[in-house]
Amino acid sequence: MSASLRQSVLPAVVIAYALMSVVAFAVYGIDKQRAVRGGWRIREATLQVIALFGGWPGAWLAQRVFRHKTSKSTFMIVFWAIVALHVCAWAWWFQSSW
Repeated sequence: MSASLRQSVLPAVVIAYALMSVVAFAVYGIDKQRAVRGGWRIREATLQVIALFGGWPGAWLAQRVFRHKTSKSTFMIVFWAIVALHVCAWAWWFQSSW
């Protein structure tokens, strides 16, 4: 991919991360509220897919703010694997642009 194409795509990717992070934060908040009230819960797979599609920064923040899902080890293993995948993808992106 050419450097100019990379530079033109980067802002859209950053905006997508920001939007998905807002979605993730809101969905975690809704799920935490439902958990406290004993209501119908959002599937863990849904939370993980949102993180996978770029919402992991918002999901991470929501985990801290709402103290939600942090003690579920299997959930957190998958979550951190998703984060690692994104970090590796960004490392590849920047390394290959040099």
